Amino acid sequence: MVELLDAPERSVPGDRLRRLTNADSAALVALCADDPIVNCFPLSRVAVSLAGNSATSFWGWFDTAGALASAMYVGANIVPIATDRISRLAFADRLMRVGPRCSAVVGPAEEVLDLWELLEPSWSQPRDIRPRQPLLVTSTVVRGTPRLPLRFAGAADLPALMPACIAMFTEEIGITPERAGMTASYEARVRELVSSQRALVHIVDDVVVFKAELGAVAHGVCQVQGVWVHPEWRGQGFGTSGMAATVDIVLRDIADVVSLYANSHNDVALATYRSVGFTEHDIFATVLR
Repeated sequence: MVELLDAPERSVPGDRLRRLTNADSAALVALCADDPIVNCFPLSRVAVSLAGNSATSFWGWFDTAGALASAMYVGANIVPIATDRISRLAFADRLMRVGPRCSAVVGPAEEVLDLWELLEPSWSQPRDIRPRQPLLVTSTVVRGTPRLPLRFAGAADLPALMPACIAMFTEEIGITPERAGMTASYEARVRELVSSQRALVHIVDDVVVFKAELGAVAHGVCQVQGVWVHPEWRGQGFGTSGMAATVDIVLRDIADVVSLYANSHNDVALATYRSVGFTEHDIFATVLR
């Protein structure tokens, strides 16, 4: 294992990094709230993680005055929060001591790619690196675009929804949840989205034509994920009308801002999102393990 602290040019004081507790929640929220669009996902996990209601956690890096300066969500994914080079050195050292346990590193591109450069010598080769994923946002309803009739999926829709979610996962990640060793956890996540009314669907004859998930909601921002159109219905405008309807529902009932991110090479998806009013806010990157 490569130890960052053994390299003088990378040496950082380790006592400024620790696992966060409930006492740090206000400082963590304030740190994330500097950009709630970028930090929508970690903000959505603060209450759950710090209350001890899940296996996830946050680590914090403190400045010399003892104030929280950077943080990291460490769960199924690793998400850096307002990190700089010095804090990333410290986080990387701790992550290498703990060992690779996540399925992805995701967040602002500069932070993710630099963190991965530090981790790569001791962690296994990634399955894929996606260095440029535009983070898009909208807070307006686009006029004149047709709306697909969407509704929140219920438990009775799971037999139709689960295959659609698995198909979307396979297209996006490149392997099935089963091959990724995530079958049980992925199916549980889909059920959780349905039970919490976070899965929007348009179903025809027991087949999901369009779906979108409200993956995270926090501080007036809703991050949409899992957007998918059935292959047999692609090229007919269902993506555009489905996203327009999704934006309508979120802005009307859930949040003031809708966000999502997509791969830079996915020209069709990006054109669809921009056609319903999304604009670029930042650039994310993802390292898939």
